[in-house]
Amino acid sequence: MPRVDAPFRFWGPGHNTTTNGPSQRRVCGGPYGAFGKSRRFVQRLRVGFFTECYRPIINGVVASIDAFRDGIAAEGHHVVCIAPGFPSYEDEAGAVVRLPSLPLPTTTGYRLCVPFVSSAARAEIGALSIVHTHSPFVTGWLGERFARRHGIPHVFTYHTRLEQYAHYVPFDRSLTERAAVELTRTYANRADAVVVPTPAMEARLRSLGVSARIAIVPSAVDTDRFAAGRRQAGIRSELGCAGDERLVLCVARLAREKNIGLALEALANVSDPRMRLAVVGGGPEGDRLLHEARRLGIAARVRFLGNVEPGRLPDIYASADAFVFTSVSETQGLVLAEALAAGLPVVAVDAPVSRDVLDGAGILAAPRAAAVARAIESVFDDRRSAKHLAPQRYTVRSQARRMLELYGELVAAVA
Repeated sequence: MPRVDAPFRFWGPGHNTTTNGPSQRRVCGGPYGAFGKSRRFVQRLRVGFFTECYRPIINGVVASIDAFRDGIAAEGHHVVCIAPGFPSYEDEAGAVVRLPSLPLPTTTGYRLCVPFVSSAARAEIGALSIVHTHSPFVTGWLGERFARRHGIPHVFTYHTRLEQYAHYVPFDRSLTERAAVELTRTYANRADAVVVPTPAMEARLRSLGVSARIAIVPSAVDTDRFAAGRRQAGIRSELGCAGDERLVLCVARLAREKNIGLALEALANVSDPRMRLAVVGGGPEGDRLLHEARRLGIAARVRFLGNVEPGRLPDIYASADAFVFTSVSETQGLVLAEALAAGLPVVAVDAPVSRDVLDGAGILAAPRAAAVARAIESVFDDRRSAKHLAPQRYTVRSQARRMLELYGELVAAVA
């Protein structure tokens, strides 16, 4: 029996956009659906987030997990995160259970979680109403088995197209890609519901053979925080921009799948010598990208800022003049939502997730340097405001409530 704490809570209205199979979809309006008129009865829940990727790592997955954790807790529910431990890292706030872990045999900050849960950790996790896993690896299978053993619902969020990361594995790439697809399909089909952030990712999972129920719940962004960023001359200078120069911002992990090299090539093709590019983020491709900027003759016009404290991001967005997004491997496009919330004009490579998130805002360009360069040059003349889209779609409160409605339906089905 799922663990439920009194008192009960009401909120509404209505239904998530969900798919129970390729031909069974409830669509309530808009690209992500909308709430219907009924009011849903939701109990106070204890939710377990099982994740392989968590702080001190800083990336879109962690940002999404934290946003949903905060939003669900703000509605009066309890969330505990179960994640690998990191040496010398202490959690500052929130209920987090750290499991033993080992370093991976590759150059990465990620850890290999050891599937051992001590009695103290079991007591801290406690009785759960629902398991929500965020990866199909060790913690994901721990969560799946916990849910099955205790007869409680299991939700899986599809954060990552694993096959797009096959180049990190020292084996034959095609075999690794096939193994990643098989893992994704097998694991997703064991869940009671799979959460995806965009319709494009729903279509992707269906194409892989996933037949489980799918709910589209866009990733949550603290839109008020990003809308409140302040434009500052000091930050523009730090980002390599002065006077009447125009500053294009890119926020991404410096990794091959993020395709940052295309942004550098685009800048080299921009005719205006006053155009500057600032890249915020760290990763294994940093040295190679710096070398590439020098090779292209644009090193003086590019500033690599590295990783920054998340609290600085709103002012960094506000201090830029436009935003560029070159990845074609994304599942959620979280930085696109952040840029929208900050009110920046956006140029994005034309890909399914970019189309879903922008929904007509910004400029989509073919994944070629010349096309992205032309889009950057023209985006400053695009006067269509997209700032209203982020508050409408991506607020932490609205997305947490969508997730809670899904939880409520699943808990009610097994009660």
